[in-house]
Amino acid sequence: MSAIISIIGAKGGTGKTTLSHLLCHGLGLLGKRAVCVMTDDCREMPPHGSQPYVFADGRNAQARTQIIATLRERTGWIGVIDGGANRIETDSELYQAADLVLLPFRDSQEDLRVMYRDLERLPRALALPSQWPSNPWQYQAALRLLESVPAELQSRILAPVFAVSSSKLLLQTPQPESLPTPVNKLSRAFARYTLQLLEHGVASVSAPQTALGASRRMQNLIDTRAAQACHTT
Repeated sequence: MSAIISIIGAKGGTGKTTLSHLLCHGLGLLGKRAVCVMTDDCREMPPHGSQPYVFADGRNAQARTQIIATLRERTGWIGVIDGGANRIETDSELYQAADLVLLPFRDSQEDLRVMYRDLERLPRALALPSQWPSNPWQYQAALRLLESVPAELQSRILAPVFAVSSSKLLLQTPQPESLPTPVNKLSRAFARYTLQLLEHGVASVSAPQTALGASRRMQNLIDTRAAQACHTT
């Protein structure tokens, strides 16, 4: 059985391409056969290198249709479709084709506004905090942002994918022969989480696994460590 994951959304700069490569890299490290389908005609196709996944050129509609049909005929392959910004019709096409739809967003009010509209027009989609800050001060501000999300949408917002500066190496041409440990760890964790969503669906996302639940757990950990540090000084 094959699966198709579309990483889309109207807002630019949310990390769709980085997440697509991060997910494919993680799937490859877990022994899965993954293909990253590029659809943004403003991007050049990267050369095939040492990465544990392959690329497909879906920058025109006919090619995308053929790639999706081919994936559906192949057993055991996972296609990750890298969307582009401000392409409502293409987003709708990729939404219909996918088994799982992820809408990345960054820690800004503008990103939230666009994400709300995307969730409304794409009712099966899940929002994904992307390149989320881990600095304690920025993290607290990002947590307040998540707390402002309407209660009826909280269950559709997944746990954050944190920013790892070396993830930019995934988009380097050519890719390095090996990637740093933080990138590999993040890739595997993201891939495992995504495979769980594919297997069990949205119902598998419990309250502690939502963005707000996961962020509050992390904040509690930060507060505990800060208290311990003060106690030992």
